[in-house]
Amino acid sequence: MTDAATLLDACRAVGEDEAARAAIVAALVAYERHPERRFTNVRDEVTGPIADALHAGCGTLRKTLANGLVFEFLYSSKIARDFVLSTPAVPDHVWEPQTTRLLIHLAAQGGDAIVGGAYFGDQAIPLAHALGGRGLCHCFEPDGAQAEMLARNASLNGLENLRVDRRALWNEAGATLRFVGADAYGRTVPSEEGIPTTSIDAYAEEQGIARIGLIMLDLEGSEHAVLQGGEAALRRDGPPIVFEIHRSYVDWTEGLERTEIARFLAGLGYALFAVRDFQSNYDMAGRPIELVPIATAVTDGPPHGFNVLAVRHPSMVEDPIFRVVPGVSPKLLLHRDPKLHHPTGGL
Repeated sequence: MTDAATLLDACRAVGEDEAARAAIVAALVAYERHPERRFTNVRDEVTGPIADALHAGCGTLRKTLANGLVFEFLYSSKIARDFVLSTPAVPDHVWEPQTTRLLIHLAAQGGDAIVGGAYFGDQAIPLAHALGGRGLCHCFEPDGAQAEMLARNASLNGLENLRVDRRALWNEAGATLRFVGADAYGRTVPSEEGIPTTSIDAYAEEQGIARIGLIMLDLEGSEHAVLQGGEAALRRDGPPIVFEIHRSYVDWTEGLERTEIARFLAGLGYALFAVRDFQSNYDMAGRPIELVPIATAVTDGPPHGFNVLAVRHPSMVEDPIFRVVPGVSPKLLLHRDPKLHHPTGGL
């Protein structure tokens, strides 16, 4: 009888052959898409673990989007896993399709963008590409390996408007933080030594930024502190903000609108909407970006997170690209109640 370790070693050996690996990935995707399995949790329970074993020894991978943007990345997170297992094989995004579309839409306003927790560029690279000559994309990524990958991806795509800063964003400049956790789930906490910090306001003054047109934060719980460090910019420029909120770090038992970060932003004149999205790579081309007024968002279930859009002028969401849908969950999930967890109109 073959033991688990031998089987994992065998998968790893096969995965080192690029053609064999691609054939198995295609078979896994076809297995998922079978009508009997499409609306199940098959990715986490079956195909995902096989893909993980297959890619255990692969090192740096490369994949191209439909618009020609090229990404190199390490197979070290669910982001990488779902990008590898994308349908179609050449997708239009890396991770969280509606968030990518939202950022690209907001980039049309121009101005410089601030990205906190830029990782290898899953959102920052499409954002910088969309900004083009209208502004710079200032990316903060204190994880050295991911910062190098981000810089590499900017170079591969000729994005001269993308800047990489290895400091951590915080509510003040000159402090130090340390990592808790690793990779995509790593968060920073105060420490006597470690990663140096800057704030949005300090950085904007340091760089002479005339106008911040957009802020995007995915910081595993540090979003409120970072926005506090950008209060002057928020008051002056009123940029749209896209940020993650997660039950593991934010207590929303009294309602999302009563959380500290929501009250802070409301005090600055912002209206908040939860962004309905898959935390995966899932084809949403041609569908509106669905937004849930946060006071009506359904947040039942185990600890989870989702992205929020904060806008100074609610008229911004009257654009045809958006659809406001109260009373549903922001979490799009194939295997959960379609009335709450599928986009309106079905999948």
